[in-house]
Amino acid sequence: MKPDIKSFFQVIKLAKNTDYLGDVAILKAEAFGVKLNPKLESKMRSVVGYHPKIDLEKLSQLPPETLGYQYAQHMKINNLQPFEISPEVSRIAEKNVFSLRYSITHDLFHVLLDFDTSYAGEIGVLAFAAEQNYSRTLKLSLVMARLLYPILAPQQIPQIFANLRRGREFGKTAQFLLSYRFEENWERPLTEIKAELGLV
Repeated sequence: MKPDIKSFFQVIKLAKNTDYLGDVAILKAEAFGVKLNPKLESKMRSVVGYHPKIDLEKLSQLPPETLGYQYAQHMKINNLQPFEISPEVSRIAEKNVFSLRYSITHDLFHVLLDFDTSYAGEIGVLAFAAEQNYSRTLKLSLVMARLLYPILAPQQIPQIFANLRRGREFGKTAQFLLSYRFEENWERPLTEIKAELGLV
């Protein structure tokens, strides 16, 4: 699908004037025609319209071994905030459940897969998502990242290719992560959730 130029410029304008980071992610996905693999639609039914608010302050009070605490620490260390969407954009998100769910869970994937936010860490997460076959767009993005990231971060080349392999291996063995309701499991030990999802 060709990029929607009008939507693309709408994203750029919105990014400068919104506190809803989720709006930018959703509209960017719309502009570039990012869609879920049709074969996976039935697996996503459990998270259609599901995007509860995430309270990082509350999660940071949980025991250190829990998913919630580890996620909150990851967000704090990297100066990140959970994605939230405005009522206006929520209507678009309901039609494209994949773009919303992938945007929300992306940072969680970093925690679950033990990849940092460097180029090497990002390609590991991308390789995982591509191997899970979420979207054709992610597969194309991985091809581009494999070419560009070594140029952008030559000092990370060994780790980039190591994480590329590791991400793919996790993608083959893990359960379908996009439909997992992490938000209902914040208080569980991270190691327990990893084992349950096939990420050990």
